[in-house]
Amino acid sequence: MAWYTMNNIAMMTGFTTRTLRNYLRQGLLQGEKVDGVWRFTEEEYEAFLTHPAVKPGIRAKQNAIVNDFLLLNAKKENRTCVILDICTEREDAKRAAEFFCERIKEQEDEELQFGMEWHKKNMRIILSGSEPAVKEIMKCYYAEN
Repeated sequence: MAWYTMNNIAMMTGFTTRTLRNYLRQGLLQGEKVDGVWRFTEEEYEAFLTHPAVKPGIRAKQNAIVNDFLLLNAKKENRTCVILDICTEREDAKRAAEFFCERIKEQEDEELQFGMEWHKKNMRIILSGSEPAVKEIMKCYYAEN
C-alpha cells in the first residue's frame, strides 16, 4: 500500500504541517502515526481534499500561487507558472503526485511553489518558480509520461 507523508500533503495542498496537524486534531484529516511519522493512504488524502471545510482553503492556496506569480512585478530572473489540467485515473494521479514531490525536493530553487488537487478523474497541477527549475521538472515529467 502506498502512503503519503505529512510533508507530501503539505507540499501538494500548500498548507503548513502545523495547519495539517490542526486538521488532524479536528478530525478533518485521518492518518496513522508509525514510528513517530504520520502517513496517509490515498483514500484518506482524497477524503481530506474533498472535505467541505478544507476544499476552499486548498483552492485559496492554489489561487495564491497564480496570483503571486502575476502580481510579482520586480523579478530578478525569468519566472514561469504552469497549470496542468489532466484527465487521469487514480494510479496515474498518484504517480504524478509522487513525481512532482520528489522532483521539487531535488531542486535548489527555494521559491518553487506547487499545488495539486485531484478529484474523480481530474487533476490540476500548479507549478511556479524560476524558469530553469520549472523547465527541468516539466521536461522530466513529459519524458516519463
